[in-house]
Amino acid sequence: MPKFKLTIPGLMIVFISLTCTNLNGQSNQRVLNLSLQEVVEIARDQSPQAILSQHRFRASYWQHRTYTAEFLPSLNLRGTLPDFNRSIIPVDQPDGTVSFSERNNINSLARLSLNQSIGLTGGQIYMSSELQRIDELDENSSFYRTTPVNIGFRQSLSGYNAYRWQRQIEPLRFEEAQRNYVSSMENVSLQAVNLFFDLALAQVNLEIAGLNFSNTDTLYRIAQGRYNIGTIPENQLLQMELGYLNAGTALNEATLDLEVRKFRLRSFLGYNETVDIELEIDSDVPIFQPDLDRALREALNNNPDVLQFERQLIEADRDVARARSERGFNADFFAEYGLSSRASELNAAYRDPQVSQRLQIGVEIPILDWGLGRGRYRMAQSSQEVVRTQVEQNRIDFEQNVFLEVMQFNMQYDQLAIAAKADTIAQKRFDVTRERFLIGRIDVRDLNDAIREQDIARRGYISALRNYWRFFYNLRRLTLYDFEKDIPLTEDFDRLIR
Repeated sequence: MPKFKLTIPGLMIVFISLTCTNLNGQSNQRVLNLSLQEVVEIARDQSPQAILSQHRFRASYWQHRTYTAEFLPSLNLRGTLPDFNRSIIPVDQPDGTVSFSERNNINSLARLSLNQSIGLTGGQIYMSSELQRIDELDENSSFYRTTPVNIGFRQSLSGYNAYRWQRQIEPLRFEEAQRNYVSSMENVSLQAVNLFFDLALAQVNLEIAGLNFSNTDTLYRIAQGRYNIGTIPENQLLQMELGYLNAGTALNEATLDLEVRKFRLRSFLGYNETVDIELEIDSDVPIFQPDLDRALREALNNNPDVLQFERQLIEADRDVARARSERGFNADFFAEYGLSSRASELNAAYRDPQVSQRLQIGVEIPILDWGLGRGRYRMAQSSQEVVRTQVEQNRIDFEQNVFLEVMQFNMQYDQLAIAAKADTIAQKRFDVTRERFLIGRIDVRDLNDAIREQDIARRGYISALRNYWRFFYNLRRLTLYDFEKDIPLTEDFDRLIR
């Protein structure tokens, strides 16, 4: 396949390019000559889209860390230093009357607690120690109340265990986030490919426009000479002049389009206006044809959408279980055992503590809710069926999409070879046609046809290259597998969270 060096011949094009550069105040730009692989690497390393993907993954990582922390013991210290209270309180008298008395005190409290969630049952066990001092300002006295140890247990008896569902969902969610990050980086690569070939096509269009302008200028001058000696009619001269003017318009439009495409690629890569980009188009492409069954197997094993399908089904089951637990009998069990004491001295407050016990079972039974609980349960069941249907359809569509992508990718190398051959043939045809026109063997219509077909073939080759690399990275994104190297795609996740 031919390699195209995208330079613009002709003093006219050089002059226009230098003029545009000076008008934009960019004469001191740093020029980067980049290949497709270099553009992809820069995009994955520093583009704003890649940086956003990193931050999204970090958010998912800390969400996962928060989930794991819920199952670890937590130690908390709570204090009130001090709580001043000045108020008027009612006091019952022996004769049955009520008088009012002013009360002034300071309450200081420190509480150390250790809490542990129980994933197996969904309950919570805790242990605490508490010290309280109360200063009665009116009586100029103080006393201490201590709870050296207090052990408690809370448990819902409704049958719904939120922790159990979290243990099923959260690890899937985090693995999905990891795969989503890898997939997002392949999306960045795909965007880089599209912007690269947008600029590559703009460079080719400018080269074509420059060549056409130079050729039409030369041919128009030749046509003027032939018209003056009467060898061609006036309509052919006018047609050549019109082609010359159209070529000038196309040259101006191609020059402007090139600057627009440069700006978009430069912005995507995170560069400012001090950097100019020139592309080097390499016709070498990796040659392989992935097996359909292998591609589908890798996609089902690696793609984050498959994990999302599984997570959605589990979440639908969770919602049904929660609605079922809320529609009928609900009870909470609470038990507590501790030691407490009170004294006017701190040391004495820890001597001979008294046992304190508490047992509580709270029951809630809906007597009349007008079908509210049953309705919520039925809604959850309906939503579950909707999710199952959607997941099944999405899974079928996903497998079909993988099938189509593999089939289309396996055709791209042949398409590229045909486009390269067509480009070579169109170039040779133009050269032959131009020589025959110069010696007067053909008219201007044949020459214009040859120019048009040459331009179409050149653009077709660039489009074929674009399609090859677009399907290449899209296949990687779908399967998260590098078929060229025969390894799964992954990232250094530890580096991302540092």
